[in-house]
Order: sequence, then structure tokens, then C-alpha cells
Amino acid sequence: MHIVIPVFEALTALDAVGPYEVLQRLPGATVTFAGHEAGPVRTENGFLGVLADTTFEDAGQPDVVVVPGGIGTRALLEDERLLGWLRDVHAGSRFTTSVCTGSLLLAAAGLLDGLTATTHWGARDVLRRLGAEPVAERVVEHLDRRIITAAGVSSGIDMALRLSELLVDRTAAEAMQLMIEYDPQPPTSVGRIELAGEDVLARVAAYSEDKR
Repeated sequence: MHIVIPVFEALTALDAVGPYEVLQRLPGATVTFAGHEAGPVRTENGFLGVLADTTFEDAGQPDVVVVPGGIGTRALLEDERLLGWLRDVHAGSRFTTSVCTGSLLLAAAGLLDGLTATTHWGARDVLRRLGAEPVAERVVEHLDRRIITAAGVSSGIDMALRLSELLVDRTAAEAMQLMIEYDPQPPTSVGRIELAGEDVLARVAAYSEDKR
């Protein structure tokens, strides 16, 4: 089972690494990080480097594609090299998936036209402009199209567990969950924008501006 995770400058680390931690444990799985060029790319704040093993073109035909998000997706919405690669590999993949604003790239490639899809809450309007119908769900499946999208950052782990079930079986998904001890019990309860007060939204805006 060949899994390819495309990486690029200013990606969100957990969008890629969360699903990786689950899927790389499946029996027979191999994971390749692919980029425009082989070598390191930096995450959004520049603190963390992620290594692309090879180029998109040399990554081979994946069984599963996991497209991460991050502010770097905005610069790629007209990058025909990446978008064309996504269209090409989707034709032969078992599942083409995204996490967070990775769905913007799937939409820009024409893979979400007219479909419901999810993304980070801050990018729903962009997703709509790109031809998809954004919904406030953690994981959205279109199994007849072999497309799955996950919402912001941490939801990529949920999606990867669901993929484990689809690729192997329910017990495999449960085994993956136990292996990474994924049992969320956060000390706070504002994991969705619908639950956030004005004070939290103001702090999010301030922190986001500080990182630019």
C-alpha cells in the first residue's frame, strides 16, 4: 500500500504528520513525502522542516494521497504542476484525501466540483469560490468518488483512522487508535468556531496576525 503526502513551503505540520502517524503503521504500508523538488520545506512559522523524499513525478502511483493544508496552499491554487499531478494520480488512487486547507488544492484541481467538502473554518469561503460546497463537519466522505476531506489540523487523525477502516477493517482502525493512544480529552471545549465566544475569536485573530 503506497501512500504519498505532498509537502510544500508553509504547510501545517500536523496536517501531514497526524495522518502519517496512523497510516504508516498499517501492514504493508509505505509512505513517501513528495514535493516540487526533493529536499526540505519549512512549515508555516519556519521553525520545523519536513523532508520531501522525491518529486511529485517520481513518487509513483499512490494508493492513497493525503494533501495537507497550511497558508502555503494559497500560493499553489494556480500551480498546474501540483494540480495536474493531483488529477493524474487521483485517476488511479484508491482514495484521494485532504486535511484542513489541503481541500482547497483538491478543489482547485477540479476534484471537488459540486461536492460537499470540509476544511478549516477560516477557509470555507475560499473553498466555496473554488467550486465545492463547504460543510461544518469533521470528515466528509464521497466514497463513490474516492474522495475524503477532513477539517482543520487535528481532524486529519480522525480521517486517517477512517481510512484504516476502509483500507483494512474496523479492527485495524481500532488497533491504530490504540497504538497512538488517541483518546482526546481536551481541557477546553472550543474545538469548533460555533462554540467560540468573542474573546476567543479576538485572541485567535491576534495570535494569527502575530505569526505573519
